[in-house]
Amino acid sequence: MKIAAKTDIGIVRDNNQDSYAAGELSGGAAFAVVCDGMGGAAEGALASSVAVNAIREKLTGSFFAGMSDISTRSLLVSAVENANKAVYELSLTDEKYEGMGTTVVASIVKNGFAYIVHAGDSRAYLIHDGEIRQITKDHSVVQNMLDKGEITPEEALDHPDRHIITRAVGVEDNIKVDFAQEDFGDDILLLCSDGLTNFVCDEEIKDILTESADEEKVSKLVDKANYYGGGDNITVVALSM
Repeated sequence: MKIAAKTDIGIVRDNNQDSYAAGELSGGAAFAVVCDGMGGAAEGALASSVAVNAIREKLTGSFFAGMSDISTRSLLVSAVENANKAVYELSLTDEKYEGMGTTVVASIVKNGFAYIVHAGDSRAYLIHDGEIRQITKDHSVVQNMLDKGEITPEEALDHPDRHIITRAVGVEDNIKVDFAQEDFGDDILLLCSDGLTNFVCDEEIKDILTESADEEKVSKLVDKANYYGGGDNITVVALSM
C-alpha cells in the first residue's frame, strides 16, 4: 500500500487546527484518519489532535488480519466513539475548552475494499478509471439546504453558512457516524479537510491525483489550494495500491 499525506496551515490562518494519521496494518492493510478541529484556535487544534490519537491507538491496537466486514465496521465506529469520549470529557475540564470539537473521516483499506466512517464535512473521495466520486456526504447546514432544494450547488460554493457543520466529534456525549464500504482495486482513496475542497474543484483534484507521481500528489493538492487563496488549513491523505 502506498500512503502519501500532508498538512499545511494555508495562507490566511495563524495556526493549523487539522490533524491526521496514516500507516500500515497487519496483513497488507492500511488506515488513515483526518480531523479538522473547531473552537478557539488552540482548542480546535487540541480537539483534532486528541481525536486522531485516540483513533490511531484503537485501530493499530485492535485491528488484525482476517477481520470480517462487520468487525471492520465496528472497529472504525468504536474508534470514533472513543475519540468522541476523549474530546468531550476534555471539554468539561476547563471553560476554555467548552464547545470544542472536530470533524472526522477515517478509513481502513484491506482485501480489495475501503471501509470509511465520517462525521462533519471532511471528505473521502475514490478515484477509479479516471473518474472521481465523493464517497462521504457532508453533515452541514449547506448540505441540508442542498438536499431540500433551497439552494443550487453553485450557490453552495460561497454560501455564508458553508462552514457550519451539524455533526462533530466531542460536542456531545455521543456521536453518530456514517459508514461506507467501497470496492478498492487499482484506485486512489483521498481523505481531506475542507481546506482542500472549498478551494479546489473535484476535477482538478482528480487530475492531480491521476497525473502526478505518488510522492508529488499531496504536495500538488496543497499547492493548488494555496494558489486559490489558501483560506483554511489543508490536509490530504492519499492511499493507493
